Order: sequence, then C-alpha cells, then structure tokens
Amino acid sequence: MLPVLTLLAAFSDSKPVIYVIGDSTVRNTNAPQKGWGSCLDLFFDTSRISINNQAMAGRSTRTFIKEGRWKKVDSLLKPGDFVLMQFGHNEGSIPDTGKAGYRGVLKGTGEEVKELVWPDGTKETVHTYGWYIRKFIHDTKKKGAIPVVLSMIPRNEWKDGKVKRADKDYCLWAKEVAAQEGAYFIDLNKITADKYDLMGPEEVKKYFPGDHTHTNEEGASLNAASVTEGIKEQKQLQLNNYLK
Repeated sequence: MLPVLTLLAAFSDSKPVIYVIGDSTVRNTNAPQKGWGSCLDLFFDTSRISINNQAMAGRSTRTFIKEGRWKKVDSLLKPGDFVLMQFGHNEGSIPDTGKAGYRGVLKGTGEEVKELVWPDGTKETVHTYGWYIRKFIHDTKKKGAIPVVLSMIPRNEWKDGKVKRADKDYCLWAKEVAAQEGAYFIDLNKITADKYDLMGPEEVKKYFPGDHTHTNEEGASLNAASVTEGIKEQKQLQLNNYLK
C-alpha cells in the first residue's frame, strides 16, 4: 500500500500551481468585498491545477517585496507553475518614510531610484513600478515558471459616460515591461472597462459596496471572467489547457 500512497503524493506534488499576487482587488477578506483571485476556481479545472492566492490588501509592488511576501511565493515556485500579478492601486503616493509614503513607488519603468533612511537607520532603495514588475518576471522565469502580467481592474469612476481607464500610467507601464521581458500580458483594465461601458454607471455601481475600488463577489466574478478571456486571447499561454 505504501508505494501507491507514495505515487499519489508524487502526482499531487507535480500538479501545476497558479500563484496570484496583488492587492485587495485580487484578494479581499472584508466582506461583502471580494477580489477576483478568489473567484478563479470558477473557471479552472482544479483537479488538474491548483490556485494559491497570495495577494494581500494594501500592498504595492514595493511592499509586497519588502515584507517578504514575494520571497515566500518565490520559494514555492517550480517549473510549470504560473504567476499572475496585478498591482497599481497602491503605488501612487510619493515614496518616503512617512505613513503615506510607505507604499509609494517611482513612476514609470526606468532605472531611477530614491534612497530612503528610516528612523531606525535602516536604508531602503525605492525603484520604479516597472522595476518591481520586472523583478517578479525575472524571478518567476528563473524558477522555470510562467509570468503573466495583468493591468489593474478599473475603479468605479466615470467621465463623459465612460469609465476611467489607467492606460496612460500603470496599465501602460505593465504592458511595456511585459513586452520588454517577453512575458504574457492581459489587459484586464481594458477588458473589464469595455464591459462597464456597455453596462453603464448605474449597473456597475451595484458591484462596488462602500467605495469605488473594491468589488463585491459579483464584481469579482466578472473580473475573474475577464482574466480568463484575456488568457484565451493568448493562444500560446498554457493556462488555456486548464480552463473549464
């Protein structure tokens, strides 16, 4: 009986894993709010692939690394796994050692840095948003896993009857870095924003209890569906093999 159990354990260990990293729009435990990463199991055959949602509310690319969260994910990666990454909602503050600047990053995709010294003497080098996305991509590839960069979901903000998009900053930078590094890119912002435009402000408002950023379960499911639509557009992306 032991050899059979050992074989089953080996088979279980070999199942690929989708690691999801991001902020509260990806994983949110503040009900009725919910992140799209928690709805991915609706669209994947989880008997053949596992989903491990490591996103954390309030995190930016910078703090996800700084707090050791990325190190944990990186330590678990094996060849054939996937990393879905979506950041951008928490990056906007000017990076400094104050409470407001704890999460902020430099804008763009370049190699500019800002050196900080915290009150306890700890030094920190802050990079651009693109630099952090690039690190996620590089580290993922080093483990033989497959990085997938996603632009951030749109907020419930409107102008002239159209939902506002982030295609001039964080979504653009995510797309540029993915292209530069040969990573898959899913324009989640555009896919969902196109749906919102068709639905209109009053209907979309039903997805956002409490604020303009965090969706409820129905909104999270819509965004997870958008993720799978983006996967299907990437014909070479092996995640297609695991969709229901």
